[in-house]
Amino acid sequence: MPRLPMRTAAALAALIALMALFAASAHAAGTDKGIPVYAAGDIARCAYHDAAYSGAAATADTVAAGLAQDPRAVVLAVGDLTYPVGTAQEFTDCYGPTWGRFKDRTWPAPGNHEYYTPGATPYFAYWGARAGRGYYSFEVGTWHVISLDSDLAGAAHAAQLDWLRADLAAHPARCTLAYWHHPLYSSGGHGSVPTMHDAWKLLYDAGAELVLSGHDHDYERFAPQDADGRLDPARGIRQFVVGTGGAFPTPFLLTVPHSEVRDANRTGVLRLQLYPGGYGWEFIESTRLYPFGVAPPDRGSAACH
Repeated sequence: MPRLPMRTAAALAALIALMALFAASAHAAGTDKGIPVYAAGDIARCAYHDAAYSGAAATADTVAAGLAQDPRAVVLAVGDLTYPVGTAQEFTDCYGPTWGRFKDRTWPAPGNHEYYTPGATPYFAYWGARAGRGYYSFEVGTWHVISLDSDLAGAAHAAQLDWLRADLAAHPARCTLAYWHHPLYSSGGHGSVPTMHDAWKLLYDAGAELVLSGHDHDYERFAPQDADGRLDPARGIRQFVVGTGGAFPTPFLLTVPHSEVRDANRTGVLRLQLYPGGYGWEFIESTRLYPFGVAPPDRGSAACH
């Protein structure tokens, strides 16, 4: 009898080791698919009365098809959700029939077009408690995910940074993803926007992996870097600009340092697969401007720090 606990402990240890080996083998074999996250900004520009004819309808179909395959999948709406000024009618008539189809699985961030209506009041009314104060956090599997408001300034922005500092301290995850509308780095028409430099610095110091933004109507992927634009493969944050949610694509201007992939020929969404210790990415095309001579959509994978 006294030897039974030792045998039980040995058996349990062997079982744990076997489970770990199985999980590693499944990940290596591609059977551990992670949790899908579909992300884009610059979405519901409805030039016609019927939203079904908008670019947002096509990208919504892309997202809906992905969501149907995995009940764990979530959507990140990365600002400028409606055009031109973020009114209640735009949310009702344009966003609602397209991306509003999966509102209950979407986590939003506001963009500058929401704030063209003072206080972004229709945005906050449409999303209710899910919009938070314009910034909030949640978990996707083992990942900590943070939504921020890049339109804040002065005391409001300082309060957001204080909140971010406390949130990161309270959630020391190995893998962290943040998203907001205005990109710190961009080769697109709006260019790099320095507003969120201090937020990037806090995320970098906390070991975050990814930042997603929109604003420029294109897709761009950057190498990992710090808040001052220095390349850092070991600890840097990888940024994706995904302003491809339905608004008409716009061209690139001057390429900024560490830009690895640029695509202004498509609308579509970024699909991330979030694993316990890493992530994969793939751009999923909805429509394209030119039928020929276009490189395949971007894809890849990386481990968390």
